[in-house]
Amino acid sequence: MLSRLTAFLQQAVDSSEPNIDLLKSFVEHWKGITNYYIETTDEAAPVKKTDIPWRLKQMLDILVYEEKKHGSTETGPCMEYLLQHKILETLCTLGKAEYPPGMKQQVVLFFSKILGQIQQPMLNYLNVHRPVKKLIHLCGEDIESTCERDEAQFLGTVCAKINQDPRLLSHIMENKNATAQRRESSGPDNEAEGQQLESQMSTLPSAAGHKTASSFTGADSGHGHSVSVSTTALECATLAPKMQKNLIDALIKLCRSKRKKIALKACESLLLLVSIQKLEVATLLIENTALCQLVISYLCDLYCCIPTSLDPAVINLLEKISWRAHYNPSPSEGSSQSAVKEVVEAFLAWYDYCNTLVVEAHAVIAGPVAAAIHKELFIGILQPQLLQVSELGILSTTVLLTTLLQQTTSEALLEELVFFLLGKQRVPEVPLDLNNHLLCYQLIENCDHLSDEISIATLHVFEQLLQKPHEHIVHSLVLRNLQDRSYVSRCLVGQEDKTHTDQEHFDEAEELEEDPYFTDGFPDTGFRSSTVPSFPSSEESDKADGKEKVTKIVNSFLCLVPEEAKTSHHFDGTGYDTYVHDAHGQFQQCCSHALSWNWPLMPKPLDTTESDVEFYEGHFLKILFDRLARLLDQPYELNLQVTSVLSKLALFPHPHLHEYLLDPYVNLASGCRSLFSVLVRVIAELMQRIQRIPDIRVKLVMVRKQLTGHREDEQIDHTTLLKGVIVLEEFCKELAAIALVKYPSQEPDGT
Repeated sequence: MLSRLTAFLQQAVDSSEPNIDLLKSFVEHWKGITNYYIETTDEAAPVKKTDIPWRLKQMLDILVYEEKKHGSTETGPCMEYLLQHKILETLCTLGKAEYPPGMKQQVVLFFSKILGQIQQPMLNYLNVHRPVKKLIHLCGEDIESTCERDEAQFLGTVCAKINQDPRLLSHIMENKNATAQRRESSGPDNEAEGQQLESQMSTLPSAAGHKTASSFTGADSGHGHSVSVSTTALECATLAPKMQKNLIDALIKLCRSKRKKIALKACESLLLLVSIQKLEVATLLIENTALCQLVISYLCDLYCCIPTSLDPAVINLLEKISWRAHYNPSPSEGSSQSAVKEVVEAFLAWYDYCNTLVVEAHAVIAGPVAAAIHKELFIGILQPQLLQVSELGILSTTVLLTTLLQQTTSEALLEELVFFLLGKQRVPEVPLDLNNHLLCYQLIENCDHLSDEISIATLHVFEQLLQKPHEHIVHSLVLRNLQDRSYVSRCLVGQEDKTHTDQEHFDEAEELEEDPYFTDGFPDTGFRSSTVPSFPSSEESDKADGKEKVTKIVNSFLCLVPEEAKTSHHFDGTGYDTYVHDAHGQFQQCCSHALSWNWPLMPKPLDTTESDVEFYEGHFLKILFDRLARLLDQPYELNLQVTSVLSKLALFPHPHLHEYLLDPYVNLASGCRSLFSVLVRVIAELMQRIQRIPDIRVKLVMVRKQLTGHREDEQIDHTTLLKGVIVLEEFCKELAAIALVKYPSQEPDGT
């Protein structure tokens, strides 16, 4: 019963529906719009107080209904009328004239909806893509105008259409060379047409609002008669400079909008364009637009807004900035944050966007954009600030540089940043080489700066750098100086006696053996000589299998700090095993990065001939070893950063780096020092100094409790030294864990 009633009602509705002449209705609405310009007397009335918005909506609804009726493969009579009579051209002209006030917004909205709702490929038609291109030139002109949102939507619709069919880009953004050739071969016909268009509707109200008679041509009845409004003289006069504008220019202008949602829409639309993986599209964008200049110019402008007296704490408190999150803030984020923080976030967000653009763009676009960032931002702005003499300026720029490193994930941009910081040198370093990369030299020097804050900040830069997947980083900083293994003594194994071998194992070992703290023990304080490791000869090391060698190396690091100076066993969860899990994960990550670097699995065979060239560990390792040697006299935070960088280096799976940093039994050449030999010297100094500190173990436990938050801070004598001892103990455990996880995948040859 219910189904019969429903069918009856539907039949009644269908039978009562009048047969509407769509074309007649469409023409009437268009005539209603054009008649407004003839009949109106109130030039100041805004467009929303007229019937123009309503009539435009009716025209759009008719076009959409017509397409549903005829299908997207067939052009209906209303669409034919719109195309033949250049209605979109006329609307574009009216929008540019902004008459009545607000007309531009209505035109942009109409264009956006008709392109978005009509399924057939309209942009292929000349009478569609030509006015669309002209309207694009008008977008982004008025900053913070009421039309910005509709402009962003319109440009986004155009970009979406181009992304679906990349061939459309040639209609929206013509090739300069092709355009020039077309103009040369166009002849006088196009010029005559342009003069005719200019002469028509010369009386249309100008942008200033002056109204004169209008020359509309129409018919009282019939569908074949035209109702057209042509291009104004004002538009023709300004056509040449406007042709310099294009879709990219309009999008970047909207990306600069202070309304974040509008900027987000523009950013997403630009990504739609540059991510098209078509060589012709990428070439057109990079050669016929100012894409690189516009993107980088905005980046540099944002950086220049950051005050020179920026407090580094502002940057340190910032979480990782995502451009999408920045331009689409959550409602919980208030507007109470400081202006300085907002400026820094805006710069980092746009840098993150540039990084995303380089990641997603075609290689033809990504390369030039990354190179432009290198030239304009890195060299043009950052380098002078990193080389300045103001400590506050150096500190804030260095902290900001660390953040940029964290934000950089694209291969092309990372390579530009690496070459900017380190240079492209691949040959071994020479001490005090004036031809070395100036910025790299200064950054390494800043690791040993008089200001501890600058040293910590710069060491953090290198720590972040070493975590990036680029082979040139570790090669430039360390490996190029280890490639010949000149740190290894050329004396053949077996040709020297055991005493001489022991001396080669540890630099300055003879001096250490004469030290009373390394011989008879310490009866007055309870220190025992058994806590100092006895190191096997090279014959014993050669005979040991892999597992035994690992055990000896691990124990060598674990036994460096005397038992009486160790405090970790007083606390739960601070044993050596806690470092193994973390070291394993970090080592696996390093191995994954190094898979494509073609590193050797075994050390390079030694040349038995004596080399005249003295081994130089390189500027970077020299500064790190110097800092490590002063570990007992440096601030706790600085020691943590120094040991962290050394740990990152020790994790790399290169056999030379592994041998030099983690093999205590390597036969060091005369005058060379290794990580282990530096640690031995620190231990020697420690054992001398702690004899003069009463109740050393109690004080060490108290300091460790303070560092772990289990005890309130209170004044304790020799705090710097005590904290240094704790860092030293933890560092040795970390090195032991790294050595463990790297074996048996790394088994240095030892020859």
